[in-house]
Amino acid sequence: MPTIVSAPEFAARHDVPDWRYLLGRIEARYRAGSFDAAAALVTAIAGAAEAAGHHPDLDVRYPDVVHVALMTHAEQALTDRDVELAATTSRLAAEAGASSEPVASQGLEVAIDAMDIGAVQPFWSAVLGYVDGWADAEGQVQVIVDPARVGPAFWFQQMDEPRPQRNRFHIDVTVAHDVAEQRIEAAIAAGGRLVSDARAKAFWVLADAEGNEACVCTWQDRD
Repeated sequence: MPTIVSAPEFAARHDVPDWRYLLGRIEARYRAGSFDAAAALVTAIAGAAEAAGHHPDLDVRYPDVVHVALMTHAEQALTDRDVELAATTSRLAAEAGASSEPVASQGLEVAIDAMDIGAVQPFWSAVLGYVDGWADAEGQVQVIVDPARVGPAFWFQQMDEPRPQRNRFHIDVTVAHDVAEQRIEAAIAAGGRLVSDARAKAFWVLADAEGNEACVCTWQDRD
């Protein structure tokens, strides 16, 4: 069984300087020198991961950036298996001549204040196409996550008093044009409401039970 590694335990290590602990996982970023070199580094990391039977999230971005994230999904936590693969990844990057940018990694979350978390959380799961993340001791979902682990996590903070003013930001969710209406129906069925379809099919404005807004958007009707 893998051994869970806490954030302080990981931070106290000196053998994986390329890596930083963020939101329950560790991340590293490398500059490989060219797009081809970045792809080759990803191939090397993938081979090592396959040999270890433990797999990271890998991302290649122009012009030469390789981003690696590690978490043991079965444990939903950082473990010694992640740390071992991190050390292997660092070695492969050094052998490839890639430079590390440890402070470039960052985590992004969106917080939604709510009087009744149970009333608004299903709407956001439905409109974003997210799945349950962390729940409290009573079983109330507090965090929802992108199943592809690309978009930011959304978490819900309990409010003591309502905010009567209109919210000053909203979320745009751009989806494939042929699933937009299905996404809207799911959001409404989950306790949301349609605010406006005046600009459909460019976007529909929806709101959760407490008035926080999201737009479901497509490429259509943009002229």
